[in-house]
Amino acid sequence: MSRTVDLRSDTVTLPGPEMREAMAHAAVGDDVFGEDPTMNELQEYCAELFGKEAALYVPSGTMANQTSLNAHTQPGDEIICEYGSHIFNYECGGPALLSGVQLHPLRGERGVLSADQVEAAIRPANVHHPVTRVVALENTHNTAGGVIYPLGTIREISELAGNRGLRMHLDGARLMNAVVKTGISPGEYARSFDSVTMCFSKGLGAPVGSVVAGNADFIARVHRYRKVYGGGMRQAGIIAAGALYALRHNVERLAEDHAHAQLLAQGLAEISGIELDPSLVETNIVMFTVPSERLTAQNLSEQLKERGVLMLPVSDSRIRAVTNLMVDEQDIRYALEQFETVLA
Repeated sequence: MSRTVDLRSDTVTLPGPEMREAMAHAAVGDDVFGEDPTMNELQEYCAELFGKEAALYVPSGTMANQTSLNAHTQPGDEIICEYGSHIFNYECGGPALLSGVQLHPLRGERGVLSADQVEAAIRPANVHHPVTRVVALENTHNTAGGVIYPLGTIREISELAGNRGLRMHLDGARLMNAVVKTGISPGEYARSFDSVTMCFSKGLGAPVGSVVAGNADFIARVHRYRKVYGGGMRQAGIIAAGALYALRHNVERLAEDHAHAQLLAQGLAEISGIELDPSLVETNIVMFTVPSERLTAQNLSEQLKERGVLMLPVSDSRIRAVTNLMVDEQDIRYALEQFETVLA
């Protein structure tokens, strides 16, 4: 095996020498007391980035979403989301366990809901029903293949939510991928939402953490829930420095990941048996169907792994590949060569 090309996720990235240097020399203090200067700088930076009053660093994307939902709701409420969303599929039933609320998942078009769908799902005032409290969107949408939520659709849903007294939450784990691809600013995306989260440890390449942004009262509630969940940290400026470095140096380079994803998608589409439309690949996630009459996604992934190419089976017939800062153009070409050899 001449090399390893890890396309399982953009969470596999490792901090480079410059990021490690920034982390090693970060000014630190006790963040539970609010005295870590690097953490405070990061949170102020993110609040300004999203055009919100305040922001709070949390250890993970799941904690970012779950503390936000906790702060928006009370037990017995309901949250409208998309069927393939992260909060519905990959957060361990957290809304039920932690907030005492239920999710109302709707099937969108490639992960995108319409305002009409959302409106039809809002519960009428009736003692028998849960109270619809939050509309949660995901941008970019992971399981739909890194799809970017159209800003016009977001605004339509936000206007509806405002008129109906609902809160808007954005799971923006990969929001910066949408920002770089569209040229729409983080603040413009965030304007339609009461709360926004973003992950530092995916495409941005920091080792740890996410952020939640919103108004000051909301962030104060999130802060309390972070403590309840055990997310209060002490000299956390060491990891905050990695996130700050990522925001200052690794945002624009996400365009490279998008280009590599397109190169991969076009190459895969040319291989007999692979089902994939490269025009549907918008950011850094490539979803494709394998020739199931010959082998399963798991079988193909295992054979590719033996040749140093790592991808993630997401069903019996589908595989996800995610480009990231650890992967260059030659890695993509090597991966395609291995596909051709295995499927020959």
